[in-house]
Amino acid sequence: MIVAASSNQMMSPYVISAVTMKDSHFDDRAKQAAKILEAPAQYKVCEGCGSIVTLRTVSCPSCHAYLFDQTDSRVIKQATALAKKNASSVLSSDLI
Repeated sequence: MIVAASSNQMMSPYVISAVTMKDSHFDDRAKQAAKILEAPAQYKVCEGCGSIVTLRTVSCPSCHAYLFDQTDSRVIKQATALAKKNASSVLSSDLI
């Protein structure tokens, strides 16, 4: 939450960048969900963690599960849900 600063105070650039990053994060998730919703038949949902992966994926890159639900209705429901919430997976790129 951002509290408006008075006219003689300046907001920290870290606060502004954190808000910008958060907003861009949701924009990225919304764009990815839109891409999935355009062609849900090309994706499937991991039964282990709920990640959405392409059909050619053999095991989930997040949890290494190998059971998937590839019905269009499940993919659409999961893409819609994931677009509205914060990411909770820790990816290898987060560890670098």
